[in-house]
Amino acid sequence: MRAGYQPSDAVLLDRAGQPLRALRLDLTAQRAAWTAFDDISPALVTAIITAEDQNFMTHSGVDLLAMGKAAWENLFRSRPRGASTITMQLASQLDPALQPGAGGRTLGQKWNQMKAAREIEDTWSKRDVLEAYLNLVPFRGELRGIGAGSRGLFGKAPSGLDKTESAILAALVRSPSAPPKLVARRACALAQELKLTVACAAVTWETEKALSRPSEPRSFSASGAVARQLLKPGKGAVRSTLDAGMQRFAEEALRRQLSMLGERNVNDGALVVLDNASGEILAWVANAGNSDVDGVTALRQAGSTLKPFLYELAFERRVLTAASILNDAPIEVATVGGMYVPQNYEKDFKGPVSARTSLASSLNIPAVRTLMLAGLDRFHERLRTLGIRTLTEAPDYYGYSLALGSGEITLLDLANAYRALANHGLYGTSTLVARPTEKPQRVMDEKAVFIVSDILSDRAARSLTFGLRNELATGYWAAVKTGTSKDMRDNWAVGYSDRYTVCVWVGNFNGRPMWDVSGVTGAAPVWRDVMDYLHRSQPSLAPRAPQGVTGIGVAFEPAVEPPRNEWFIAGTEMARVAVVPLHERAPRIVYPAPHAILAADPDIPDNRERVFFHAEAGQGLRWQLDGAILAEAEDDYRWQPIPGKHTLQLIDSTGHPVAQSDFTVRGTR
Repeated sequence: MRAGYQPSDAVLLDRAGQPLRALRLDLTAQRAAWTAFDDISPALVTAIITAEDQNFMTHSGVDLLAMGKAAWENLFRSRPRGASTITMQLASQLDPALQPGAGGRTLGQKWNQMKAAREIEDTWSKRDVLEAYLNLVPFRGELRGIGAGSRGLFGKAPSGLDKTESAILAALVRSPSAPPKLVARRACALAQELKLTVACAAVTWETEKALSRPSEPRSFSASGAVARQLLKPGKGAVRSTLDAGMQRFAEEALRRQLSMLGERNVNDGALVVLDNASGEILAWVANAGNSDVDGVTALRQAGSTLKPFLYELAFERRVLTAASILNDAPIEVATVGGMYVPQNYEKDFKGPVSARTSLASSLNIPAVRTLMLAGLDRFHERLRTLGIRTLTEAPDYYGYSLALGSGEITLLDLANAYRALANHGLYGTSTLVARPTEKPQRVMDEKAVFIVSDILSDRAARSLTFGLRNELATGYWAAVKTGTSKDMRDNWAVGYSDRYTVCVWVGNFNGRPMWDVSGVTGAAPVWRDVMDYLHRSQPSLAPRAPQGVTGIGVAFEPAVEPPRNEWFIAGTEMARVAVVPLHERAPRIVYPAPHAILAADPDIPDNRERVFFHAEAGQGLRWQLDGAILAEAEDDYRWQPIPGKHTLQLIDSTGHPVAQSDFTVRGTR
């Protein structure tokens, strides 16, 4: 019977078994978890036996003496009185066929009830009968069983019931819907029979207070979003990977920051905390408590938070090093839809900057240039490999704005992708329930990941945009990136230590823009508070350089940045980085990059789809494709793509090729 018992509420537990959230699954009745006999107050047991079945301990399920007495008294009563024992009442609770109809039980039902009671007592002890009865009997309204009755009427566990409370509950059993005055009168009579020292006025006051009390809500601390995912009918209690202390702290930190940002039109937020080693989710804050939206799984624009994966890909492919110079100057990129003109967050331009500074200070134009070098298709594929499943459109749908986070992602997917950075390029899934150890997959080069992590932890490199003192600068090792989407609708801070990954989003679920909120002033303070909490007793240690990574001193000519020690993937080291003036640079084909794979879009008509050939230092040169001269290379050339492999060249006036790019177009025409 215990195995088939179903509480009305399922309870979400944290990783240590502490209750986090109760979710009502059965709306027909309110039942608490099964209560063992030893967890029920002896005072209640005594009151129930006295009120319902004084010979309970001596009869074998049917009290023939009580039945005869009731039959005699009913001859002189207008309202008959029954003589059902506790065991007989239990039998009718277990078998719906024994429940009385509008006119009461028939003689056949009464006989079957007696027979069932005898059968129960043939195999069950008196403790078993009482335990089952008290877990099934209705007390008041929708309260079923002693667990729900005790908590709903008195706000305490059944073990804590005193003698007065026990008398009131026992008085309710006979007629759970009786008016409070009648219940109080019965409770007073029972208290007198039990020889309690309490006055009837006190019993009456306690009765009225209990029956006017609303049922105690069972919502603890965690967002209902996790409860709705994990709690299902029949499960009762489910243990999650959440940490109750971490969950409460994260909720409070987010609420506190949102209250400070209210005057800047910031009303919503969400965050998640992951354990790097296991992928277990330690905190899941779906919102700040004022919305039913689950901000952890809602789609939002990523902003600059995708840049670390872009630079990692460029380092991995050896098209850039952390010391490579990128030109932060105005750029126009030709696309099918027109010219794409990226802008920096601060609406200014820094000129020549290293890749380290570009990533750490979140410069947009160098990121777009990096994407042109690394390849849009490859970057899109890498993000999908990292579990960002919401980028379902073809790469050309996002275009080069993908470098700046134009695609929509979920907070959980973004956090787990950053966890792959924390795990040196190994990817695994996240989880809300304990599971066997998962074998991670290598998706990024460990050497490139190390360099990216070093950049994201470099407060000097990010000072160009953020300054040296801000919420990103921790007293322990941590790598972090902020992001703000177009029109200031989404604000992110996501980063990791040696043990944890924390991702925070603030904004408005209805899509309204924030007012003058940056990554440092919006989401970053929450990220910092949570990360400080996680490392309050144990500092985070910086990762060691893996084999194949070399650190050497680097100087820049001209001195666009001060000399420094820099990390390189072995074979790409350079002690001197010279910025070559534009007129002295060797001609090269910027797009399509060598070995690029382009995909024809079947939704674009053949006469409308174009690929734009773009060159650097192309003055005086001409475009040549597969041996056919096309046009002067000083300007971009619009080419209608043809499936297959192609060779694009820049040729001089003598027809000699000075730059070449071999690329492939996939699709059919």
